Amino acid sequence: MELLRRGYRVTVGKLGVKEIEFVAEKQAEKIYIQVTYLLSSDQTIQREFGSLNAIKDNFPKFVVSYDEFDMSREGIKHFNIIDFLSEKKWT
Repeated sequence: MELLRRGYRVTVGKLGVKEIEFVAEKQAEKIYIQVTYLLSSDQTIQREFGSLNAIKDNFPKFVVSYDEFDMSREGIKHFNIIDFLSEKKWT
């Protein structure tokens, strides 16, 4: 709902068998977003970051969760959900 409120067109992405939960586009801007409750296991981290890591373009990629510590890696930005929703601009 927040993406729509900010004027993005939102779709679900597919990359082989991997799914990108939100592909948000507005004019020439595109962002990819994965959402999970917590990044509490290596399997969850690999699933959420791995899907985004497989995308080979240079548009911003985000993982959003309730975790309060920053787990950003390999050019993929991690946000706490509250911080993500309160950011004025993500890119």
